[in-house]
Amino acid sequence: MASEDDFNIWLGQFATINASDDVYVRVEAQERFTNDADRLGQLLLRSLVGYRLNRDTSIGAGYAFIHTNPVGPAELNEHRFYQEFNTRLISTGRGLTLDSRTRLEQRTFEQRSGTGWRLRQFVQLRVPISQHNKLVAYSEPFLDLNQTSVQRGGLSIWRNFMGVSIPLAKGVEVVPGYLNQYVVRDGQDRSDHTANVNLFMAF
Repeated sequence: MASEDDFNIWLGQFATINASDDVYVRVEAQERFTNDADRLGQLLLRSLVGYRLNRDTSIGAGYAFIHTNPVGPAELNEHRFYQEFNTRLISTGRGLTLDSRTRLEQRTFEQRSGTGWRLRQFVQLRVPISQHNKLVAYSEPFLDLNQTSVQRGGLSIWRNFMGVSIPLAKGVEVVPGYLNQYVVRDGQDRSDHTANVNLFMAF
């Protein structure tokens, strides 16, 4: 089936703060400019408290607030609680890594009833391409575990990204790249072609 296309610009700022060797806090903000990058269609603010089980595995739980302002439909404020499991699947001495994140979300919306349960499976590959830069690629399908007035059930979104990491300072890097977000809808599906620039900081 043919899909409707849209050009977006997404910006993200992510900070990880190590409270101890085992406990960390992650905070982030994302600004998503939609409709040919003409307007701020979505603002996301997210936080998480995580615990490292070992060097390669961690668990965490958090909360996110998402304000969505689409063209046409009414604006929506979402309150999202979530839990996640992170593990490193592959790590080589040459710097290649493969990481997995499994996230379970509980989504509630102001002025709407019901709680939407959603499962997201994120897999990211990093491959050194120079002394300081890495190719970054990830894939993340979103699976609605139930139906509500907001989510349809089944596969709802699939994101695929490719970009390059650029270190700016110790513990700070920017990752620009291309993100495709395919949105499954009851009518015509949508494909978002996105210029995505994320800033990552660790303290």
